[in-house]
Formats: sequence, structure tokens, C-alpha cells
Amino acid sequence: MTAAHRYAAKQPEPSALVAKAEELSAEFALTAAGYDRSGAFPFANFEALRAAGLLSLTVPEAAGGLGEGLATACNVVGRIAAGEPSTALVLAMHYIYCAVPAFTGSWDATATRQLWQDSVEGIALINVMRVEPDLGTPARGGMPTTTATPTERGWRISGHKLYATGSPILRYLVVWARTAPAGGNDEPRVGWFLVPNGAPGVSYVETWDHLGMRATGSHDLILDGVEIPGHFALDVRPPAAWMPPDPVQPVWNNLVLAALYNGIAGAARDWLSRYLHERKPSNLGASLATLPRFQAAVGEIEALLFTNARLLTSLAAEADGAGYTQQLAGQTSLAKYVVTTNAIRAVDVALALVGNPGLSRANPLERHHRDVLCGRIHVPQDDMILLGAGRAALHIS
Repeated sequence: MTAAHRYAAKQPEPSALVAKAEELSAEFALTAAGYDRSGAFPFANFEALRAAGLLSLTVPEAAGGLGEGLATACNVVGRIAAGEPSTALVLAMHYIYCAVPAFTGSWDATATRQLWQDSVEGIALINVMRVEPDLGTPARGGMPTTTATPTERGWRISGHKLYATGSPILRYLVVWARTAPAGGNDEPRVGWFLVPNGAPGVSYVETWDHLGMRATGSHDLILDGVEIPGHFALDVRPPAAWMPPDPVQPVWNNLVLAALYNGIAGAARDWLSRYLHERKPSNLGASLATLPRFQAAVGEIEALLFTNARLLTSLAAEADGAGYTQQLAGQTSLAKYVVTTNAIRAVDVALALVGNPGLSRANPLERHHRDVLCGRIHVPQDDMILLGAGRAALHIS
């Protein structure tokens, strides 16, 4: 039995968990515009998620969590995103990186148990820190400049990371770094190191002032000689040993993020439907929803979201049922491209249909448009997805 099959996710029972997410989504939508304008972090939303028992969704049952799989995670994240997408993004990252070590078994067992236990007992969110000013995204190759230097008690971590999503609330930072040998000419290794947020040497520069996802607190992270114990080296390997990448992380990343942006597009569709029914120009004597031109445009949006739902549902069910393969990882990359492209198109159609009112900050459609565009930025980015798919189709290694 492979590591990926030692932890069997429960088959989703969406009614109760999704109902909780739906309720919270409606609650979060009431304050979403305020968080968007101010850029303040939505702490209250995470307290509500904790009270609802949703923060431990992907922590294994054996560790006290709910033990839910990819399909349920996609459903919950998509619904939360419809209400307040910045909250959904931080939650999505937490779900992904609670699940990945459960399926792969590759992280240090002691540190992983601590992560899970803390996630069950309170608000103890985690996220990975990869992007750097000089390197950019490691998905495009290259070694990190962030270093992990061995010490008598463990490791000393120093470096500068960008886009530390969730920084105001995270309990743990999972940092991508290279080893810096204490002496000799040993080849550096690279991998994940666990850094408690708020430890001495951890600080932030509040740089996040973005077009969309404005309440994610994705500031610059500064690590200045942060001391961590030896077992907080979660998974460190020679660079070549990371190729090919384990399929679990990309499958979860691709589908959960795709579900998030599909949730935003669904919220835009719902707002548009209400607007078209409520808007009754005096010269028409009926609502805009009665006009064939508007009906056809809404039909296009429905086709886009229908395609998205089918892709997400089928691929998440395949992962939950049959496990993880490199082929599935490639398919979910294409799904991430299709779903985010469709989501952006759906919101574009809504904006074109409504005109100026849709661009007014008094209406949420303008905010949905800014937020959904961020789907193009999340790894894997569109050009990398299409390049990989094209090379595979042309049998070019």
C-alpha cells in the first residue's frame, strides 16, 4: 500500500457541512465590502469558522479532525468564497496543507501531529511561504535564497518571502528554504521548514495593497535568524529528489483554488439574477429579466458554471476514490485553467450586460470582478499549464 492510500478520506456527506458553509457565507457577505475597502483582516470570520467546527475539516479523524476529502473541501471553500473570498483563500491554504502530509506521509511525523492537534483545538492556521523577491515563484525553477543553517539545537532560518497570505492569523509558516552547510562543500538540500508565526526573528512588512483579495493580509515575510528545533525540518531533499513532484499537492491546490474562483463567479451570477429581476425601466414596463438578450447572456454564464461544476465534481471524486497519480495532477492543472478562465468570462459577461451599475463600488459585481481576476495569478499560472499540456500532447519531454 502506497503512502497516498494509507489515509483514506471519508466520502463526502455534503448536507451538514455544506449547509454550515452556506450559512457562514451569507453572514460573511454582509461585511465583505467593508473588508475589501479597508484591507483589514477578517478575524471575526475565522472565529465563526472555528465555532462551526470547519477549521479541522481536512485534519485526519485519527488526529481529531473531520477527515474530509477533496470533494468536501472544494464544496466548502467554494461556498465561503461566494460570501468573502479573502477568507476562503486563507481557509483553502489551511485545508490543502493539513491534507497533504496526511496523504503523502512525507512530513516529519512529530511536527505534523502538532500541526493537526493545534488545528483541532483552536484557531491554528497554516500556509506555505515560497515566493521570493529574487526567485519569484519556485514553480518556474530555481533554488530559494532563504537559508536553513544547522545549529546545535536544530536550524536557523533567514530569508525574505512575498505574499504571506493569512499572515495576521497564521499559527505556522511552512517555509521553502535551502540548507546552508555549517562547513565543508556539501551540496545544499531544499525543502520545507516549519516556523511558528511570531517566533523571535519573524516580522512582516505590510506591503499588501492589491487589486483583489484585499483582505488576505498577504504581506512580505522577513525571517531573521529564526531558531527552530531539528524535527521542524519537515521534508528536506536533494533538489533532484523533488522531480517529479508528488501529485497530491498539485491536485489539491488546483481543484481547491479552482473551486474558490468558481464560487466568486457564482456569487456574481446570483447578484446579476437579482438585479435583472429588480430593474424595471419605465419605458419597458417589465424587468430586464424578461428580455431575450439578457436571458441568452445569463444562459452563457450558466453554461460556463455548469462546465466548472462538472469538472470539479468529477475530478475531486476521482481523487477521493482512486488516489493520486501524475496523470490526475496534469488533468487538474487543465481543470484549474478551464475553471478560472470560465469564472472570469462569466463575470465579464455579467459586467458587459449591466454596464455602468456593475462597475459602481456600491454593487458587489465590481468587487467580484477584481477578486476573480486573481485566479490567473495563482500557481500554476495559465502559460505554465498550457505549456505543459502542449508538450505532453506533442510527446516532448
